[in-house]
Amino acid sequence: SGGLVALPAWARNWSVASISPVGNMFSALEQDLLASVADTIIPAGESIGALSVGVDKFLQKLLRDCYASDVQENVKFQLNALNNMALAEHGLEFSLCEQNKREDLLKKFESSNDEKEADFIKLIKSETIRGFTTSREVMVNYHKFNPAPGHYHGCVDVKA
Repeated sequence: SGGLVALPAWARNWSVASISPVGNMFSALEQDLLASVADTIIPAGESIGALSVGVDKFLQKLLRDCYASDVQENVKFQLNALNNMALAEHGLEFSLCEQNKREDLLKKFESSNDEKEADFIKLIKSETIRGFTTSREVMVNYHKFNPAPGHYHGCVDVKA
């Protein structure tokens, strides 16, 4: 939570190109799982979705740079637990399950009595939504955000 108080400038009106390579905090499987969770929360459908604006990369960088190691470890642990639950219930990795099955698995985590599972899904859900709504594509193309509104008129006469 403390890292969010001083939210870095890249987290506002960001784009995929503005995010530097993420590094090795997450394994390839965990990166795939995180992308699948983001895609489940905001699927593309007929319009843009979380993955089309790069929310998965946003989440990786945000978790690496703005959260304490205990939160990072919980996210990694819960991603693997989510994948294990998908394997046990459906015989497929989470990322290979159909949308409705992935939604059901996430709902189980959300309603879990285990505080760490519930915290995980609450964090990922809120940050996925924030990452999506603050992406350059959504801000400019859907909300018509103008980063420099108005026009500067220098050297104008002022009535005194």
